[in-house]
Amino acid sequence: MKKRPKILVVDDEAVMRESLHDWLSDAGYQVFTAENGPQALEIIEKENLGIVIADLVMPGMDGIELMKQAREILPNIQVIIITAYGSIPTAIAAMKEGAYDYIEKPFCPERVESLLERLVEHQGLIEENLSLRQRLEDRYRFENIIAKSPEMQRVIEVIKVVARSNATVLITGDSGTGKELVARAIHSQSHRRDKPFVAVSCAALPESLLESELFGHEKGSFTGAYAQKKGKFEFANRGTLFLDEIGEMSANIQVHLLRVLEEKAFTRVGGNEEIKVDVRIISATNKDLKKAVARGEFREDLYYRLNVVTIDLPPLRERREDIPLLAEHFLNKFALENQKEVAGFSPEAREFLLRYDWPGNVRELENAIERAVILAKNSLIEVADLPDQSWSLARSALQGKSLKEMEKNHILNVLSETGGNYSQAARILGISRMTLYNKAREYGLDVKKIDNAG
Repeated sequence: MKKRPKILVVDDEAVMRESLHDWLSDAGYQVFTAENGPQALEIIEKENLGIVIADLVMPGMDGIELMKQAREILPNIQVIIITAYGSIPTAIAAMKEGAYDYIEKPFCPERVESLLERLVEHQGLIEENLSLRQRLEDRYRFENIIAKSPEMQRVIEVIKVVARSNATVLITGDSGTGKELVARAIHSQSHRRDKPFVAVSCAALPESLLESELFGHEKGSFTGAYAQKKGKFEFANRGTLFLDEIGEMSANIQVHLLRVLEEKAFTRVGGNEEIKVDVRIISATNKDLKKAVARGEFREDLYYRLNVVTIDLPPLRERREDIPLLAEHFLNKFALENQKEVAGFSPEAREFLLRYDWPGNVRELENAIERAVILAKNSLIEVADLPDQSWSLARSALQGKSLKEMEKNHILNVLSETGGNYSQAARILGISRMTLYNKAREYGLDVKKIDNAG
């Protein structure tokens, strides 16, 4: 049986405080009482409370303000508001601010106990979702790459093999697919892992500055060169140099880069001394370099030097199995950074995330989840919390879908997240295992993996 949380009752009316204290104590809860907000905050500072039941209207500090200050002390605390009939609109506003629910005066013990049972179950689901999320992330995480799709699992296998060599690697894929993340994973799995990983964007600087950035320069070699400067090749010696957006590199710098690859040496801008280096080159592009070679925009000999091994990253729309896992990872990350208790996504929000094509790929998904976590008013992210361009397009994609189709997709998503574990999936969905079994048969899903755990 799940341990019951400690409860704090806050009401300026002694009769109400004492009645709730007696009812809840008889029901097996450990109950504290306070007659105003400041007194309640003192108790919250000392006790690891799970639930606060607070009157909406109190002298000095009302229930909504108390809820806000309580969550600064205990971010996970849940709040139930007590309200009179005329204050129901304000109580509903309190729920939009994050209150779990409200109870209207006068109320009976059974109503309070029923509400608390639902809340305790809700907290249990949140804890279970957090635990499941962590287990899933651990299972499908490789050097900060989080993926379960067959396409990305193949990429990970290539990383493991190529990392053991010194071969140059060309990573291709749309913007935002995680090319630098793959480059860092190769470096961290290689024998160079204890040496520098240096990243340079070839599109971020004009040709003159990029040449100096890569190869360094001597004092007085050009206007503004007041001192000798080492380049990224020297800083990356015995380590890895990641050249992002290699397709933007000018013809002049392509010549210099080819020389480094062939001779393991270069000279600084304005210098004569030959500098030997041992650097592994990993490059990345969102362009088709073969077509650039055909157009004369990229050296053919350099192209073949760079792509001894090619790793192509599929866009997010082609590996939708990874979307829920990535979304949960980013939710966990930004909830922690923003100190917000956001436990997951509503079924509608999850469905919209899966339906949207994510033209900006993983980077766009990350930005969308960060915004949603910041704007979320409840423990679950809703459709309205997502960026307009995402969920409005996803909504368009869902037009004409029946409720049964949406339910089938949601069940499939949860089963996918739990690795086909029907017991875990049933608990997350809030239904019995037999109900889930029956729905799976109704929708023609594979029911062979049903476990026998309770």
